[in-house]
Amino acid sequence: MESGDSEGLEKFRYFCRDDFEGDWVKVSERSFGRVYRVKLKLWRERCALKCLSTTNCYRELVEEVSKLGKVKFNYVTSVYGVCKDPPALVMEFMSKGSLDALLASHTLMWPKKFQMIHEVVMGMNFLHSMAPPLLHLNLKPANILLDAHLHVKVSDFGLVRWEEFSGSSFMEHLTARGNINYVPPEAFSQNPEPPTTKYDVYSLAIVMWEILTQKKPYAGANMTEVIIRVSSGKRPSKERIPDDKPLECHDMIDIMEHCWQQKPQQRPDFSDIITQTETLSEVLRLPDICPNNREEAKRLPYKNMLSVEVNDCGGGDEGQGDAALYFLSQKEFERFRRSVRQEHVSMSFKDNNSLLHYAVAGGDAESVRSVLGLGAQVNAQSRRGYTPLIVAVLHRLHEICTLLVQHGADATLGDEGAWTPLHFAAQNGDERAARLLLEHGAIADAADEDGWTPLHLAAQNGHEGVARVLLARLEAGAVNAPESRHGRSPLHLAAAYGHLGIARLLLGRGADPSLPDLGRACPLHLAVEEGRVRMVRLLVERGAGAGVGDGRGRTPLHLAALRGHALICRYLLERPGVAVDARTDQGWTPLHLAARRGHGDALLALEAQGAGLDARGAEGWTALHLACHHAQEEAVTRLLAAGAEPNLAEDAGWTPLHLAARSGSFPSVLQLLSRRADVNACNRAQATPLHVAAQSGSAAIVRALLLNHADHSARDARGHTPAHIARTSGHTEAAKLLGKDEEG
Repeated sequence: MESGDSEGLEKFRYFCRDDFEGDWVKVSERSFGRVYRVKLKLWRERCALKCLSTTNCYRELVEEVSKLGKVKFNYVTSVYGVCKDPPALVMEFMSKGSLDALLASHTLMWPKKFQMIHEVVMGMNFLHSMAPPLLHLNLKPANILLDAHLHVKVSDFGLVRWEEFSGSSFMEHLTARGNINYVPPEAFSQNPEPPTTKYDVYSLAIVMWEILTQKKPYAGANMTEVIIRVSSGKRPSKERIPDDKPLECHDMIDIMEHCWQQKPQQRPDFSDIITQTETLSEVLRLPDICPNNREEAKRLPYKNMLSVEVNDCGGGDEGQGDAALYFLSQKEFERFRRSVRQEHVSMSFKDNNSLLHYAVAGGDAESVRSVLGLGAQVNAQSRRGYTPLIVAVLHRLHEICTLLVQHGADATLGDEGAWTPLHFAAQNGDERAARLLLEHGAIADAADEDGWTPLHLAAQNGHEGVARVLLARLEAGAVNAPESRHGRSPLHLAAAYGHLGIARLLLGRGADPSLPDLGRACPLHLAVEEGRVRMVRLLVERGAGAGVGDGRGRTPLHLAALRGHALICRYLLERPGVAVDARTDQGWTPLHLAARRGHGDALLALEAQGAGLDARGAEGWTALHLACHHAQEEAVTRLLAAGAEPNLAEDAGWTPLHLAARSGSFPSVLQLLSRRADVNACNRAQATPLHVAAQSGSAAIVRALLLNHADHSARDARGHTPAHIARTSGHTEAAKLLGKDEEG
């Protein structure tokens, strides 16, 4: 190491291979090279070594990265220095990897999603507040890293610099790094201007969409298709955001849409939105120790109860109490046992935790035994109602669990939300703890304040061993017990999350596959909606009604079409009692819903089984009307190819061509025109498709309609021509086209 050994990691350094221990662990590999987890010999500090795929850029990086080494902020990763052999950046190690990987592997709660978005904004606002602003130009989930508590830090900032590239080579560089989904539309122009801070704001919007949906933007589209979509103003579909989103999510979506505006100057600065994201994050803030949201498939890690500061004591002999707590926090258990006194066990610490709570969280059974021997209350509850037994279950401390119940710990005593130790064991998948608790009086079907039993939690999280233990202790009817918020049984949850083994166990113990929840949805509806093919087959084979509607009249086939699960559509259509043209309460058929979402394969499956192509739903809309209105171009093509009538008018007289013109879907307009759509059809307001195109301002569509003999002189019910509408709407190019046609 070339700098002085007395200096800490906070100073930028030049490292060599010998500065690191030999056991390098590869944690990722991408186009730029590999990332290893390494340990510095001198400080025993874990770092990330980001090895570059080429040595050519080492000298260029040194100067730039030395500046980045001065960037210190909670929400950006620290750069410690560079290594010449091998050529690498030496960075802060983030133990939970990238946001990209987390979004693909975990179902996040809404509060955590909001928190992550706000923390990304915090990091980016800091970078942009520097003088001059430090542009990222490579913001994406793969470059957002996570610490042990799933807090995010922005990484790889400042490594992509516009001035090193011409416009075309800059795009090639970004494409090679897999960044095309995060590039704003102005970068695709023939002579792009150097990027501004609004470049990163656009990238943030796509990251926000990924966090909210936990999906990949433009899935299945190639680079050219993405460029065309983005350049024409298309963005990832907001309909991919889950339906169970909280009301506050609408405000977050508004921020996202503002950030991905087509024109850079219309996008806000990070300084403009940071207060908004902070407010939304605060509204849905996660509780400090144990999140109590049972709606998600996986819990977030619990915070370590020993992370409190020594001065968090709340009373008693503070000097001695602080010392005892300090020894626990440092895991100096022998010194703790020597220092602890009887008067300490009655002291109150932060959040009303007792010394026994902390001793349990420390994980040392002998220390717990010592505290119990001094008369500690074994069933003491913290401010949130956690007992020492709950803490032991949370941390999977089986020896301590046994010790506590032997000293009279109440296995039925729950927290403030009525979660008993057995609930926590079921949530954790801890079969051993579940057996112990049941042997010491735990109630197998205890319900929390929302009616959730331990079996609900085991079914939701896929803990088959715990489910077996619980089922052996439950009465026959308890297997169908509904929770109170949605009225869902354990089978509903197993079906939704695809836990086939647990579903078989539940069905074997008498679970009802046709039991409706409060929204009249059966387990089959939930399995279909989530695309659980094997679960769907199991439930149907066990007697679930394949043609039964939910509270909105949607059958499993409707939901399969709505979600685009073509394989499930085909399977259901082969089952008796399933009607291909069944209607929802609003009058929609499965074909309507597939067209609405643009699911081409589902459309084909339904059409092959004789679905009515021109069936009318609410307000007389056909599937083709819906596809045109929502600019689902593939669906328009497939419906027309299958024989859908292009000139049917809905109740207000709008034809599919009217709707395609209004939505600005140029490909759909061309498809309709090629199928002899009536270019001069009038709706009830006497507006033709040309009037509508003039209103929406699409010059390409106006030109296409004029070339196909649209009447430029037609007047609507107000007496306006298309040219007049284009002029008054401020659509200059469309007005010029229509004006020339009038002159001609």
